[in-house]
Amino acid sequence: MDHKVFNVLFLCTGNSARSIMAEALMNRAGQGRFRAFSAGSQPKGEVHPQAIATLKKAGFSTGFARSKDWTEFAEEGAPQMDFVFTVCDNAASEACPVWPGQPMSAHWGIPDPAAVEGSESELAIAFAESFRMLDSRISVFCSLPLNSIDRLSLQNRLDEIGSQENTPA
Repeated sequence: MDHKVFNVLFLCTGNSARSIMAEALMNRAGQGRFRAFSAGSQPKGEVHPQAIATLKKAGFSTGFARSKDWTEFAEEGAPQMDFVFTVCDNAASEACPVWPGQPMSAHWGIPDPAAVEGSESELAIAFAESFRMLDSRISVFCSLPLNSIDRLSLQNRLDEIGSQENTPA
């Protein structure tokens, strides 16, 4: 039986931390139902070392991770997105490219762990917390009955997921 693989794009300004972690989490949690990508409006050009360390600690391969511009996914020949999620407040307020196919979108704001100033352990804690929040939201999203839910109900659920409290577990 054929089943649709849904393409999901996670956007952040720098595409160096949150969106990269979300891409990894979705590709694992999606178990072949979802194919995730990430990009930024002003990519830093490199992935934050603590994002790499956080992913490795959680058992992820990091060979996929690269900081890229979101226009890469609006060009002809790019994968058509079914869902586009912003994970930082700055990207949510920017004018995004027009995504072919009119994907569903929502804002899933997560505090920026790369903005934390402090010791290495404080930075590691901030990244672990952002990773946990993303993992929670992505798990809820992956459990949605996408083949049997109407578009308006789905949009409401996507918005609800994004409004989950950003409080520690």
